[in-house]
Amino acid sequence: MKKFLSAALAAAALMVAIPSAQATYVVGGVFGDRSYGGTTARRNYGLNTRGAKQRRRTASRRGYRRSYSGGVGPRPRKWCGWWMRKQKGGGPRFNVAWNWRHYGRPTGPQIGAVVVWRHHVAMITGRTADGRWITTGGNESGRVRTRARSLKGAIFRI
Repeated sequence: MKKFLSAALAAAALMVAIPSAQATYVVGGVFGDRSYGGTTARRNYGLNTRGAKQRRRTASRRGYRRSYSGGVGPRPRKWCGWWMRKQKGGGPRFNVAWNWRHYGRPTGPQIGAVVVWRHHVAMITGRTADGRWITTGGNESGRVRTRARSLKGAIFRI
């Protein structure tokens, strides 16, 4: 019984001591690596963490996530245009899908052409046996995706 009681007292003493200890945590990125947009911060356990949550909320309100950028700036929340910039080049204005209507010159549907819809941009990468066009685009269901789709109402640029 004495062993159990002493073990319980030791555990209680640890629980009291832990909140005063310093801890390092990562806000965004991978282990605070600045190339991934992360920062390392220090905080006391037992204190309010609203500051970290508030920073994450305001970063997402600005439309950018703290993630690897691949040399074209931080990835926006709606990132199909950003992904296309990595494929075809262009400045930050091309992060917005609809701005791709000003890219290059007008063309018809063909392999290699940029397909621009009002709220999305993709690239034609092939054609199916039944005549539908295969496109590859970023931020399609949250990932880069290749699929056959209708090009109704689209603008084509090359």
